[in-house]
Amino acid sequence: MTTITVPSTFNGPLASGNGGYSCGVVAERFEGRAAVSLKRPVPLDEALELRAEGDGVLRAFSDGEVIAEAVAAPPLAPWQGPAIGLLEANAAHQRFVSPPGGTFDRCFVCGRARPDGFHVFAGPAGDGGVVASPWTPPAWAADESGAVRPEFVWATLDCPAYFALHGDDFALAFLVRQQVEIVTLPSAGVEYVVVGRPLERSGRKGLSATAIIDERGEVLAHAECLLVVPR
Repeated sequence: MTTITVPSTFNGPLASGNGGYSCGVVAERFEGRAAVSLKRPVPLDEALELRAEGDGVLRAFSDGEVIAEAVAAPPLAPWQGPAIGLLEANAAHQRFVSPPGGTFDRCFVCGRARPDGFHVFAGPAGDGGVVASPWTPPAWAADESGAVRPEFVWATLDCPAYFALHGDDFALAFLVRQQVEIVTLPSAGVEYVVVGRPLERSGRKGLSATAIIDERGEVLAHAECLLVVPR
């Protein structure tokens, strides 16, 4: 039996996995380009059974319930967001405001209460809901060559999607689907810009695009993230 585990240190909400990290862990076990959907909060420190089923879907189960599933997906459209440099990203970082309520205070990507986290604090960076933050990947997020592991790229591309959609109203919303295109893996110890912008809204659903950009303006990775406000 093949299993995956989301360690408790990689939480989003206090009691469940960061959505992007969880999607990335599942995507790494899928043959080919994948879009990953989260069906339920991802348990922490629990072995989730992976099953590649006859319909071409890779599913992760906990106690017989589907937690996540990955399906084959076409390539994402190229990133078309604004060009934001490190100076602008650092200024946006200073404008970052945490959502009230504490649900994500200890998220390892965007939680202010996580001194050991990624500190991706995506604040307003322009009109139309654009947000940005600098990000310097720590050494522990990389492999022996210094390249950031893919699941951490997925994680980093999650949280700015929320702030692009809800940075003005702070409505509670959760990632339910993510697809990531990695062009070049970022390197540990190098400062990048992470950008998010809203794409569309429909009722409780919202779609955002996010990207990791280097100092030359090259897009290293980008994503589309679907978030839902719970009923």
